[in-house]
Amino acid sequence: MITRVVHPFNLQRALEHVIANKGSAGVDGVSIRELRKVFSEKKLQLIEAIKQGNYQVQPILGIEIPKGNGKTRLLGVPTTTERVLQQALAQTIAPLFEPEFSNYSYGFRPHKNARQAVGQSRDYIHSGLNHIVDIDLKNFFDEVDHCLLLNLIYQKVKCKATMQLIRKWLRAPIKINGKLRKRRKGVPQGSPLSPLLSNILLHQLDKEMTRRGHKFVRYADDFSIYCKSHNQAKATRVVIEKFLKNKLKLTINEEKSGIRKPIHFTILGFGFVPTYEKGSKNQYQLIVSEKAWKKLKERLKTITRKTTPATFEERIAKIKEVQRGWLNYFQGTSILGKLRDLDGWLRNRLRYCIWHHWKKPERKRKNLIRLGVDQDHAYAWSRTRKGGWAIAQSPILGTTITLQRLKKRGYVSLTDYIYNLTHLFANRRVRDPYARWCERRTPSVTGGAVYSIMRSVFIFSSFSLICQAKLLNLQSSNFNF
Repeated sequence: MITRVVHPFNLQRALEHVIANKGSAGVDGVSIRELRKVFSEKKLQLIEAIKQGNYQVQPILGIEIPKGNGKTRLLGVPTTTERVLQQALAQTIAPLFEPEFSNYSYGFRPHKNARQAVGQSRDYIHSGLNHIVDIDLKNFFDEVDHCLLLNLIYQKVKCKATMQLIRKWLRAPIKINGKLRKRRKGVPQGSPLSPLLSNILLHQLDKEMTRRGHKFVRYADDFSIYCKSHNQAKATRVVIEKFLKNKLKLTINEEKSGIRKPIHFTILGFGFVPTYEKGSKNQYQLIVSEKAWKKLKERLKTITRKTTPATFEERIAKIKEVQRGWLNYFQGTSILGKLRDLDGWLRNRLRYCIWHHWKKPERKRKNLIRLGVDQDHAYAWSRTRKGGWAIAQSPILGTTITLQRLKKRGYVSLTDYIYNLTHLFANRRVRDPYARWCERRTPSVTGGAVYSIMRSVFIFSSFSLICQAKLLNLQSSNFNF
């Protein structure tokens, strides 16, 4: 198997994958830009060392990133060269485990994503399973038992050299603030191999829940179980907690775990609210969780901070990047009302940045005159004692730096983006060419009667054309000697 791991074609695939994912440099300082050149120089030496079992792993660079609750999460960043090797190994052994993984496991798997997990959760809730066992694993990636994980891998991977390589990567020391620390448990977050290893371990949990007949959804270490009654949910939680503790040596975070109703339950940034429509009992629609809204606002706030050295065009480009990812992920949820409020706040933030960029009063006066303000008002407004944020919300900038002028500079509002996205998605779903023809011909008419009449005309005309064609074919065949 080790020969397949270090095969040139497999290594090249892994190299392209790592470069596409970008990321920061490890302890050796080799960046993604330099990786292609450095790896081509070292490739033969690395292959030989791995085959002979003499390969020495490099320490992992420990980076702490802030979490939403004010705490920090420790990421382990391998060197770019080792990320290539780990990706090559993952590409080789993943096909051995993937066919046995559960259909209700959606994290880090081909043709599986978070939206599918949310959709499956919603289907369970609509079927009447309204008592949800929401379980959060405490520091999962830091608490994985190496011996247990290696035994599970060995059931499929019998190659001694491959197992030694995996063990070396698991035991690689981590460098935090210039000091090396030994690791005897856990898998580093940031490693290309970690998602696969986490799925291999938690597949044992999936098998246990399937054996007991539970309805569940799992995305990496986040999973939830859906029950009909509160008593069933309590019994299920006790059993699963015992299994995690005794079999997988994992503990549950009691603060974040519990038995919840759909309105108090969030999954992967999505929440649920009742539809309140006639004949739609136990039906829920998707909304965006408050945590996701807060995270979006914080990212936009960082981009539009006046002290951040960036041009207006650079800010707009970053905003577009954020809104593209966020709105594509949360499309289909009820968010228009909050998006309008967020749009107004974001436009004022951009106006504040522009006002701060003008700096001196004389420059402000000249720019206000260019925007159509008379000289007296321009002079008075440029020398106002109001703060920048108050001015951004006042008519001073609201009537000069208008929405139309912002759009000319490249700004696209969140509501416009989601409208265009929804419209595009709806057009893709319309398979009937006659419906599209109706939309082009009668954009102002939305009634079903007009559509039905035009459809009938279209079908009748198509039928008549087919009949005429068949008649011509028949006539031509009569004269065919």
